[in-house]
Amino acid sequence: MAALAAPLMPRDRRPCRSTLPASYAPQMTRFPTVRVAAIQATPVILDADATVDKVGRLLDEAAADGVQLAVFPETFVPLYPSNAWASPAAAFEGWNDFWERMWDNAVDVPGPLTDRIARKCAELGIHCAIGVNERESHRPGSLYNTLLVFGPHGLLTKHRKLMPTMHERLFHGVGAGTDLAIADTPIGRLGGLICWENMMPLARYALYRGGPQIWLAPTADDSDAWLVSMRHIATESRAYVVSAPQYIPANAFPDDFPVPLPDGLEVFGRGGAAIIEPDDGRVIAGPLYGEEGIVVADCDLRVALHAKRWFDVVGHYSREDALARLILEPGLDGDPAAARAGSDHSAPVDSRRET
Repeated sequence: MAALAAPLMPRDRRPCRSTLPASYAPQMTRFPTVRVAAIQATPVILDADATVDKVGRLLDEAAADGVQLAVFPETFVPLYPSNAWASPAAAFEGWNDFWERMWDNAVDVPGPLTDRIARKCAELGIHCAIGVNERESHRPGSLYNTLLVFGPHGLLTKHRKLMPTMHERLFHGVGAGTDLAIADTPIGRLGGLICWENMMPLARYALYRGGPQIWLAPTADDSDAWLVSMRHIATESRAYVVSAPQYIPANAFPDDFPVPLPDGLEVFGRGGAAIIEPDDGRVIAGPLYGEEGIVVADCDLRVALHAKRWFDVVGHYSREDALARLILEPGLDGDPAAARAGSDHSAPVDSRRET
């Protein structure tokens, strides 16, 4: 059996990897006030070119309002495969036409579509986070649910969703996890996860170690519970959270959409775009439901720094020294090491034992 990694001690705080474009001068962490937008929009379904054109128009609109960071929904290009209509894809037959069109409109990274987004960010001097269906044209096959972060100098980070959720596994491969990274930018340290990855405590913690100041949360979840989760992450991470859900009305689907839609549904994603502050998890912009729109807030990064004086989940409140071994040394049945038979800590307490 391979040797287990040693527990992480306080003096051994290896942070989550951060990225720094060559064109960004090395800098001390700063605490500016950053204008941030959660962009709740509908893609041009199964038309990647037209959707990227729409991304450009929305970035123009956001930049005109002084926005420095714009966050788009999960798999915005060219469509999120919603459980409301995509679960029948578990059948072997009947979905080849959809799969082919989805693949044709997926995104190579890097590639012509990402180049267009990068040029628009350069033109406007804006940062942008956007979810795409990623393909590999050199190896045609699986797609990936991917979050891209751009700055004025190009693509900063690419992250593939670690674990596709339920029906998403019919379309998306799993991410390797080696791309969990923080983008260190002039507007702050940017990092985040895709949709229900945000409910994976270890994935969150891996990114928290990189010190994100603004947390990116593209999603397709429009539930009330999702907003509760985002408020918790804001207070746990001590970062501003930008939640960018989908808004997908039924009339957005083209007449030639290759699979049937269920009858009676007028909306397949009601939205809920919101921005949450890190001090006590207040929603400071949004939530926006039932329409397309741009939710904007000015985020003073000093608030996050002040909040970490009380609670720093990877600093004075982490206790990696005590907790990491419970993850790194599980028993064969998955129980923590301290609960294994034979451990000094696992002996049952006999209430009849004499003292």
